[in-house]
Amino acid sequence: MKPRSFNARPLQLMNLTTGIGIGVHLKHTMPNPFMARAIELAIENVNSGRGGPFAAVIEKNGRIIATGTNLVTSTNDPTAHAEIIAIRAACASLGTFQLDGSDLYTTCEPCPMCLGAIYWARLRQVFFGATADDAAAAGFDDAFIYRQIALAPAQRKIPFVTMMRDDALACFKAWEAKADRVHY
Repeated sequence: MKPRSFNARPLQLMNLTTGIGIGVHLKHTMPNPFMARAIELAIENVNSGRGGPFAAVIEKNGRIIATGTNLVTSTNDPTAHAEIIAIRAACASLGTFQLDGSDLYTTCEPCPMCLGAIYWARLRQVFFGATADDAAAAGFDDAFIYRQIALAPAQRKIPFVTMMRDDALACFKAWEAKADRVHY
């Protein structure tokens, strides 16, 4: 599925609090307002000092449902990535844990954690700006995590050790026996 086309327009990047230009000059016009908004939010996030150069917008039926910016350093939360923040806000706004029919616009190719959240949220499609290689060149390298996922749990840099598996299976038996469980 291709993103909807929009009239191209130059993006005016301003500090939304002070109204002062933030000194970033974009060479191109922004043909998609959802990606343009994500880029604007990411640059504003950098300038505010709240977090890294990442932002995400979730759109459904042509309107923005939620946005998120990277808040890792300002909240001391390593899971506070832009996509995660946007998914949480969209789910709260819509009162659901699945975002069927919604698209995600994000300034960078999602990391492994965000990729998992995207699939769990059942987003329809993801549009991203910069690539994982672009992020690595800026000091945000997820290649190590991707390599770790491919290893057997006991071989990872942080060892994962199976413990009390037979006892833990009782959790799944309880789930399977629950007649009124909410499937996801």
